[in-house]
Amino acid sequence: MYLTGFADEAAPDIEGQIRATKELGWHCIEARNINGINIHDIPDPLFEEVAAKLEAAGIHVNCFGSAIANWAKQVTDPFDLTLEEVGRAIPRMQRLGTRMVRIMSYAVLPGREPDDQMEEERFRRLRILCQMFTDAGITPLHENCMNYGGMSWQHTLRLVENVPGLKLVFDTGNPVFTDDRSKPRPYPKQSSWEFYTHVKEHVAYVHIKDGVWDPQTQTMRYTFPGEGDGDVRRIVQDLLASGYDGGFSIEPHLSVVQHEQRAASPEEQRFHNYVEYGRRFERLLSELRQDLS
Repeated sequence: MYLTGFADEAAPDIEGQIRATKELGWHCIEARNINGINIHDIPDPLFEEVAAKLEAAGIHVNCFGSAIANWAKQVTDPFDLTLEEVGRAIPRMQRLGTRMVRIMSYAVLPGREPDDQMEEERFRRLRILCQMFTDAGITPLHENCMNYGGMSWQHTLRLVENVPGLKLVFDTGNPVFTDDRSKPRPYPKQSSWEFYTHVKEHVAYVHIKDGVWDPQTQTMRYTFPGEGDGDVRRIVQDLLASGYDGGFSIEPHLSVVQHEQRAASPEEQRFHNYVEYGRRFERLLSELRQDLS
């Protein structure tokens, strides 16, 4: 088992991301954005510079937090756009020795019912891109987020059943603010624990995020792990008891929320929030291990 995280929440540049990772005593980063641009989209010279600095620091990119088929992409967009992203990601992952990639299943089509989401086209596209990754020795991991598979645990299972080679990265915090579209309107929010228990056999990796949904403001207030409604403690305890030996990747969202347009905190606050989040999760993990011993 190992600890990692979306270090772009600590700093925009690779130097700051490496510094935060070393401050925690960790050896891995889940690479997402470099200076605000996803790692599979940055220019080649910058990518080579990033790769050299990671190698010099002894930091491994355990997973690409890609933007492939994510919540900002529509299944009605030309498929070539997705294929181009995959084509850019694979050689860069091979260059870094990265064996996992986070993908999604395209945004939920607005104005359509849950059973009218072009799921066969989604399955077709994901089968192709998953084959591309697995042929390259890379494991594609679907995240339950603002996408087709994130509409409910039932939708995630339909993806797994219809897309060979697809595994899951389970995000503990996303269900807290996501409508459960397996239930009648008005859609209630999902239960992280319920979602997890139905998909756990397919989980190969875990994102640690937590928070509380405010129905009055219709916003998510992000918290340190174990302090929100993401069932973090209960899920991690169950994973440990079940013999889980994969990675836990922190995604704090405390001072920087990647898909919200709000001003970032001052650099040092951002850095220290990330490090504090990692340390608190380490303590939670230690407590749960003691409880199981």
